[in-house]
Amino acid sequence: MEPAYTTGTFTEFPGFPTTAWGAMEPGAPLTCVTIKRRTPGPTDVHIKIKYTSACHSDIHQVRAEWSKTGVFPMVPGHEIGGVVEEVGSEVTKFKVGDVVGVGCMVDSCRSCRNCQRGNEQYCLPPGPVMTYNSPAKYPHCPGHAEKRTQYGGYSQDIVVHEGFVCRIPETLSLAAATPILCAGITVWSPIKHYGLKAGDRFAVAGLGGLGSMAVKFAKAMGAHVTVISRGKSKMKDALEGLGADAFVDSTDAEERKAAADSFDFLLDCIGANHDIEQYMNLVAVDGKLVLVGLPPSKVTLSPFSFVAKRKSLCGSMIGGIAETQEMLDFCGEHGIECEIEMAKIEDINELYERMLKGDVKYRFVFEPTTW
Repeated sequence: MEPAYTTGTFTEFPGFPTTAWGAMEPGAPLTCVTIKRRTPGPTDVHIKIKYTSACHSDIHQVRAEWSKTGVFPMVPGHEIGGVVEEVGSEVTKFKVGDVVGVGCMVDSCRSCRNCQRGNEQYCLPPGPVMTYNSPAKYPHCPGHAEKRTQYGGYSQDIVVHEGFVCRIPETLSLAAATPILCAGITVWSPIKHYGLKAGDRFAVAGLGGLGSMAVKFAKAMGAHVTVISRGKSKMKDALEGLGADAFVDSTDAEERKAAADSFDFLLDCIGANHDIEQYMNLVAVDGKLVLVGLPPSKVTLSPFSFVAKRKSLCGSMIGGIAETQEMLDFCGEHGIECEIEMAKIEDINELYERMLKGDVKYRFVFEPTTW
């Protein structure tokens, strides 16, 4: 089956121009472009973006690795931190000057059972309106009639419905809080939903942006935390930098054997292809292996690896808006921020290559004022 990409030029919708970085076609380098943002409506918030960060999923999307469909040109970015520039006449949650953030979604149907329960990320088909590479799916979405495609946060401005904007606690650095809008909520949601408790033996597989946030959350909740990583290059940072209690080298057969059947909750944050069964073998009786990393290929797993000891294989995807605000408030109360490396957006193509090699600690954050 041939790819069903839509390619062309940036669509000229009514609104105001702003600078962004985008890819013109699948796999193409990102370049500096001009796009249009919609004029804020009555319930919209216009945000002047101060910081945006690069998520591994941005690479998957720009390179069309998750599916053979996509809309190009594409402006990535769903970890967005900024200051309110303008609000619509009916906005009640925010005012000009508020420090805010936008994550992976900018709208949903707002009426299905999942949306009504605060699970907008699981909005029933056709699903939520994602921050980029997603059409205006519902009649209440501006640009619905024109099938307008969303452009993401690698930009100087964005306009979002107030219901999908979160407040950043003043106790947090905005730059270090920005990646929490995805890297944080992606691990916070399963940790809360699947019931991590104080005293549980918790393990994180993959010490990147997601894994580092999971360590911080689990420690703050009173769990015993182990980091699982390939080799020992990240051991010092896991134990001394992030405060993990233990470390397992997944390439060391003896260390894996010693950790077998020991974890109550193992959060798999690995985005590359890997052996899921190897990690299931580390989960205790009645324990859970929860996948949040999204490898590009299908995973294989023998049913005996979990059936024989009543283990659970689970999944989770980001979180709802109320849940995201809860997480941000928790971060504000406990001083939890993402470990970041400031970078220049002009270097984005090289930085993507560094991300693929794991050469970032743990999120690249860009400052649009340098564009």
